[in-house]
Amino acid sequence: MTPMLDGCTPWPEAFVDRYWAAGHWRGNTLDNLLRGWAQRHGPRAALVHGGTRITYANLNRRVDRMAAGFRLRGLRPGQRVVVQLPNVPEFVITVFALMRSGAVPVLCPVTHRAEQVSHLVRVSQAVGHVGPAAHRGFDLTAMAADIAARGPFLRRVFTLEAPGEASPYGGFTIDAAGCHYYPLASVDSPPERPLAQSADHVAFFLLGGNAGAEPALVPRTHNDYAYQVRAAAELVSLTENDVYLAALPAESNFALGCPGIVGTLSVGGTVVLVEDTEPAVCLPVVERERVTVTSLPPAAAQLWLDAAATGRAAADLSSLRLVQIGGAPLPRATAARVGPGLGCRLQQVAGRAEGLLTLTRPADPDTVALTTQGRPLSPEDEIRVVDADGRDVPDGEPGELLARGPGTPRGYYRAPERNARSFTTDGYFRTGDLARRTPDGNVVVTGRLRDVPFGV
Repeated sequence: MTPMLDGCTPWPEAFVDRYWAAGHWRGNTLDNLLRGWAQRHGPRAALVHGGTRITYANLNRRVDRMAAGFRLRGLRPGQRVVVQLPNVPEFVITVFALMRSGAVPVLCPVTHRAEQVSHLVRVSQAVGHVGPAAHRGFDLTAMAADIAARGPFLRRVFTLEAPGEASPYGGFTIDAAGCHYYPLASVDSPPERPLAQSADHVAFFLLGGNAGAEPALVPRTHNDYAYQVRAAAELVSLTENDVYLAALPAESNFALGCPGIVGTLSVGGTVVLVEDTEPAVCLPVVERERVTVTSLPPAAAQLWLDAAATGRAAADLSSLRLVQIGGAPLPRATAARVGPGLGCRLQQVAGRAEGLLTLTRPADPDTVALTTQGRPLSPEDEIRVVDADGRDVPDGEPGELLARGPGTPRGYYRAPERNARSFTTDGYFRTGDLARRTPDGNVVVTGRLRDVPFGV
């Protein structure tokens, strides 16, 4: 297949041919897909954040200009850039602009600190960092400057200032270590001729592995992620009339692409960005923007249900049609409350940055929707449930869930030792999920075998 970045494990040719023949992989890059979405849905609202509304046409235009600005400031195709932004429109614009410039975003939670971020910079050899000047009292620019001073890679820091805030760098500075600092708002230039890029290449890196100081980098290609969001959007019948509330961190696989932000954009819907799952924050937004779909972890869903039941919500939630819940096992008692409590359908989701998604279907009977995490997203997803010796166990018996498929990369980036532990010789990813498979093919995830976060 077409070479990926050095340090990535490609899918074997036989699987590449299979996924292309099935029509799952279609050879279009995510940033180029955005051009088509903008042409079809130009005047419609793509992103909403507080009082800010950005149309599809304006989103694509801003991506074009920021991509040219990144290239003007020295970013080259294939270089990696850590993106550490909260749920603001600049997150979406920056990620698409980096991809359009040929650079590869490394999507990092805004809550990560120097230990994790310096690890990501070192492993990815990231030359750039994009983040707010400060977030909830923490100075991210100072953190990036310290990482740049201690290593050979990071040489460009792009800082998002708060609205109305003047840049503390006077527009542009260079420190003693030779690191350049730019206000993100200044990364703007007339669009250039589009780059010719391959959809087989890495679009961005998600973080997987574990939640400790050394998260693993999961390479997601344009082909595999475009397929994931398209299939997930089709599964939940997402249309241009849907409004998706992104309350979970935008860089998470759940909020980004299950179908999430990118899936909603793919059909011409509207993405509403908030930075908290608390009902006091979200429920008024659901009413105001007529939100139809959102994604929550079980704990947040419980708070929404309690707020609605006690009247503390004081919001009209009648627009909601689907709430996806994942990230931890969902107690059946909580699952049973979602329909009557929020007036919408429940969809259980389990998966991770490494690819496999299992989801309940809208037409599933209540016994499936309330008690399982559903079936794999793709008909090409292959799953096994195995015992400690790697032997398949019968349906109904617990074991470790293994998976391979068109959305599951064959290895972490530049992590041969971790890959030897996490992938079988025939390409199955060891999810670390303790699960059992029901006779009708649904998966019930009950916990973790290793110290790796559950969910998506």
